[in-house]
Amino acid sequence: MKITVSRDVFRLAEVFTISRGSRTQAEVLTVRVEDGGASGWGECVPYARYNETLDSVTAEIEGLTQPFDRQALLEMLPAGAARNAVDCALWDLEAKRAGKRVWELAGLAAPRPVITAFTLSLDTPDNMRAAARKHAFRPLLKIKLGTPEDMPRLEAVREGAPDSRIVIDANEGWSAEVYQDLVPHLQRLGVDLVEQPLPAGKDDALREIARPVPVCADESCHDRGSLPGLKGKYDMVNIKLDKTGGLTEALALREQAREEGYGVMIGCMVGSSLAMAPAVLLAQGAEVVDLDGPLLLAEDREIPLAYGAEGVSPPVAALWG
Repeated sequence: MKITVSRDVFRLAEVFTISRGSRTQAEVLTVRVEDGGASGWGECVPYARYNETLDSVTAEIEGLTQPFDRQALLEMLPAGAARNAVDCALWDLEAKRAGKRVWELAGLAAPRPVITAFTLSLDTPDNMRAAARKHAFRPLLKIKLGTPEDMPRLEAVREGAPDSRIVIDANEGWSAEVYQDLVPHLQRLGVDLVEQPLPAGKDDALREIARPVPVCADESCHDRGSLPGLKGKYDMVNIKLDKTGGLTEALALREQAREEGYGVMIGCMVGSSLAMAPAVLLAQGAEVVDLDGPLLLAEDREIPLAYGAEGVSPPVAALWG
């Protein structure tokens, strides 16, 4: 088995801003696993919020000892970007060897297109209104907020896109007091859900705050080990491959989360179609899907995912799986 790691940069179509900062490009790691004349590949997006860098994640992957399979990998690397890229590459490799699609190997039904959110980055109310108006044809918009002065932004987006469903991602940017003040307005403006209003590890106040608008754990939920700490605080979980450490754990987390009564959102980092491809399988049947990474890019993989009126379509075999 041979593992190679390369760095790829994809320019964004526009500056992308959240409460933690802005970026103009997506920097990703592409992992290829070759064995017995076949090869598979996967992508990950190291995330500074989780103390990941391109260098640190590359070192994790290059430090793997052999031989191993997907189950062994769960013990060899922690949940995170490094394990995700390798796990997804192994799924792709298995599919190519077997001459089957990944969903067949996983015992899943054939996937169908799914409607995905389109993300509006944090900006001035006027600019967010204009962006909402430009994308008002989309059925689901996701708004990046997370400051104490967010109401004018939310009002502006609703004005610009009166018929779209709206979800909000606060990126841990609110205090309990700010969130409580906003709740009635979230209801009034028809917000479907709020992602991670309070910082992970400092979110116990959610147990004491009414949640008429469902609250979704993002930074507070990584893998199945996160679930016990979410009880009484969250209604949904946002499952991202770069947090779970790959499709193998993500499928298990989705099953257990549903068994424990949580709704499911499938999200992503800002990456290419290769990063989204496994997540489209995971997104089947999810209440909310946010796999718009390629829509935010000015350039993509040679064979990209297809986005259309029905949403994002499953990957063709030439891309992944």
